[in-house]
Amino acid sequence: MRSFSLSIGATLCCCTFFVASSVSAQDLFSGIDPDGFDKSVRPQDDLYKHVNGRWLLNTQIPSDKSNYGSFTGLMDTAQENIRAIIEDSAKAPSNDNERKVGDFYNSFMNVELIEKRGLDPIQDELTAIRELKNLDAAFAHLGYLQTVGIGGPVSFFVMADPKDSDSNLAAIFQSGTSLPDRDYYLKDDERYTAAREALVDYIAQLFKLADQPYGRRDALMILELETELAEVQWPREEVRNAEKRYNKFQISELKTLTPGLPWDSFLAAAGAPGLDQINVMTPSFFQGLEKIGNKLNLELVKAYMTFRVLDSSAPFLPAKFEAAHFNLHRKQLAGVPEQKPRWKRGVEATSGGGAGDFGVLGEVVAQIYVARHFKPEAKKRMDELVSNLLKAYESSIKDLTWMTDATKKKALAKLAKITPKIGYPSKWRDYSQLEIKADDLFGNMTRAAKHEHQRMINKLGKPVDREEWGMTPQTVNAYYRPSGNEIVFPAAILQPPFFTADADDAANYGGIGAVIGHEISHGFDDQGSKYDGDGNLENWWTDEDKEAFEALTSKLVNQFEAYEALPGKTLNGRLTLGENIADLSGMAIAYKAYILSLNGKDAPLIDEYTGSQRLFLGWGQIWRRLYREQELVRRLVTDPHSPSAFRANGPVINLNAFYEAFDVKPGDKLYVKPEDRIQIW
Repeated sequence: MRSFSLSIGATLCCCTFFVASSVSAQDLFSGIDPDGFDKSVRPQDDLYKHVNGRWLLNTQIPSDKSNYGSFTGLMDTAQENIRAIIEDSAKAPSNDNERKVGDFYNSFMNVELIEKRGLDPIQDELTAIRELKNLDAAFAHLGYLQTVGIGGPVSFFVMADPKDSDSNLAAIFQSGTSLPDRDYYLKDDERYTAAREALVDYIAQLFKLADQPYGRRDALMILELETELAEVQWPREEVRNAEKRYNKFQISELKTLTPGLPWDSFLAAAGAPGLDQINVMTPSFFQGLEKIGNKLNLELVKAYMTFRVLDSSAPFLPAKFEAAHFNLHRKQLAGVPEQKPRWKRGVEATSGGGAGDFGVLGEVVAQIYVARHFKPEAKKRMDELVSNLLKAYESSIKDLTWMTDATKKKALAKLAKITPKIGYPSKWRDYSQLEIKADDLFGNMTRAAKHEHQRMINKLGKPVDREEWGMTPQTVNAYYRPSGNEIVFPAAILQPPFFTADADDAANYGGIGAVIGHEISHGFDDQGSKYDGDGNLENWWTDEDKEAFEALTSKLVNQFEAYEALPGKTLNGRLTLGENIADLSGMAIAYKAYILSLNGKDAPLIDEYTGSQRLFLGWGQIWRRLYREQELVRRLVTDPHSPSAFRANGPVINLNAFYEAFDVKPGDKLYVKPEDRIQIW
């Protein structure tokens, strides 16, 4: 579930907030999967393994995946549904957008034509790089490459102004490295060393396949250059800081900050000439980039840019390039043994492959997906459940003992302004100007990148479109967006195990209810709490309350930094703090909402479990997941979410309701003294 767009959670409830379910206990099933349980492990000692132990033992990660669990299982289902939509569109399109879906997919699946064309589709890009005359021209060319979806050291984009959330603002951010995180370049861990060696081999292989001279020599120099970039990049936990990454500059001030970088040429090539101001999110990085640039020679810069073109293009080139790309990015860095079947890659390229990825025609596919797989009554019931969780949150804020009334008033005002978005957007993206050809995969990708880039550029000078979504409805995820103060739940997450329509309420509150609570809580986590109800970066806390809040969150940092995910590798409590706050608070609010939904009545006993027990078991089962070691290594430095076992167990040890549900006592492994339990929202 994402909080910044992640990265990084929805579905329906069987009852309204204050009315108990009218369905009798014998007509309900629990919504819990007992086949996954390992009853040799007590929930008081390890909730995660109690609920998922047998599943973990008997499940193998599919050979084309880096991890597998509740989320990925739903993604597989969604992908099969999307495949049917795409293939139907290819056979019998009912409009021009559906024709484009079919034509794009067919262009991706036409392997014979891709092999026949070889490197021809990218020759113009390679020639343009060879013909660059000086470093200033090269820096400007980096701006052009942005327009065709090829990244470099400067990431340029348009965002809502954090201090004026109704206005759009251009921004630049650090980038330019190929490995998952700066730690892969700067630390001597044997896994990181192996990754650096694999990167050199990959660059050399791409250059050889593309008939570029001096492949290994250039590969070693590119690694050295990317290492220098990594040295001046901000660590991820620092990037999380909403205040530090807001640095609005006049363009003249940016030129003063880095006088050696020709920003006018870069911005013009990126399609944004004449900008007045820009958010320089990582100022010291660009100062470092200027110093690095002063030492570079033109031939190395050309080699680096050639590699960036080849790397970005490889998945859409002949099989040898695609295999090389897979070998580094998926096999070496994520531990995946086999490439996905081509149809899956084609579906992802068409429709999007995860959170924030819209593919080439994601919202065209979305319209058909919603019509087929999301019923109007489901949206209505989800509206009710979100309303219930918001009411529970309101009650919780009023009951806080560590916060003064002055800040409570501001918190309640922000809560009241949260905008829920459920299922699908109220309006769809316009693809009418995008040209798609059935026999031109690379051209389709280039035109799609230009179309999306221009759509972004067109936002400049206009108000923020608050109806726009940051995910497609077919994405199995959810998010909170601080600048919009909105919680968003795409249609595809509204399925078991997160929500089961004919199950007892308890497991649903432990599943989708906790997800909803999680996303609401991002508005009040260590960074979301810096924004007001209108989505503006503005302090609404008293000094006293801010100090009390930071004392509580510091305890949560310490709790999660004590967890060891792999031998010698502990969690980064600062990087994961926002998600850990959201998990803890979301679970607390979901429990409170469930109790209120009973309207003073006792929950039914189902499968020998009380309602409270089923709620926590439901929470535990949504986090079942297996990771390949390389993938877990990557996530520990890149993912703001804690690994799944710690997401299941970490919050509940702080919740008195968990102790009451399972009679947790001193001596049990999940027992924490009452005075040491962390309760935030």
